[in-house]
Amino acid sequence: MNFIKTAIAASLGLMAVAVHPAMADTLADIQKAGVVKIGVPQDFAPYGSVTSDLQLQGLDIDVARLVAKGMGVKAELVPVPISSRMAFLQTHKIDLIISTLGKNAERGKVIDFSQGYAPYNNSVFGVAAIKVAGPADLANQTVGVARSTFEDLMLTDSVPKSTVIKRYEDNNGLIAAYVSGQVQLVGTGDFVAYALAEKTPANKPMLKYIINVSTCYVGMNKGEPALMAKVNDALTASKKSGELNGIVKKWLNVPLPEKIATTYQ
Repeated sequence: MNFIKTAIAASLGLMAVAVHPAMADTLADIQKAGVVKIGVPQDFAPYGSVTSDLQLQGLDIDVARLVAKGMGVKAELVPVPISSRMAFLQTHKIDLIISTLGKNAERGKVIDFSQGYAPYNNSVFGVAAIKVAGPADLANQTVGVARSTFEDLMLTDSVPKSTVIKRYEDNNGLIAAYVSGQVQLVGTGDFVAYALAEKTPANKPMLKYIINVSTCYVGMNKGEPALMAKVNDALTASKKSGELNGIVKKWLNVPLPEKIATTYQ
């Protein structure tokens, strides 16, 4: 009988191990490999784009390399569509997201966020002839967005039911739609709209209203306190040294806002 009880106890113990696996330690894996895989944008200038010789460039690209350097490892930059960047993270195709990632309660249920590293305003822009001062003015209008972006989520929650939201798979699709006249109103980031103005000088998108004043964060999977601390240490050091401010000024032509520059967690 005692033998049977012992066997059952041992079996239950094995089941407990199977049900409660050891906590992951992504930082240890990164340090062992000497490489951190970071998801970055490639179609979202000036945060991330591809040069004529197929090299990645932009604010998020520079920040990704800065974070990797601060962690003491090499950066493996993985271009990810904005609509699937969180899926890439949750399936462990990447270790971190540095791709204009904003923070909200819904996202906070499934991933964690570093301290902020750059400003990012979300706004509605459009042709001068269309008068829009707020969500109510979008009634019976069509507005384009990149799928699964903050603009998509926030406009969906705030505009009248008669508003048509046209969703494009990425920002290249959104930009092409505006340039070709398929949409005359877009919800996007301020600096993306300013870059878009260079493509359509005769039909520059005008600021209609600001949807949200936002901040960019580094995203990582939950339950990774060591990785969080390492990323925040790298960002804190770059804020204090002025290196991060230099990157923001280089790409956005504005200094790093004081609220972001003095927040270290």
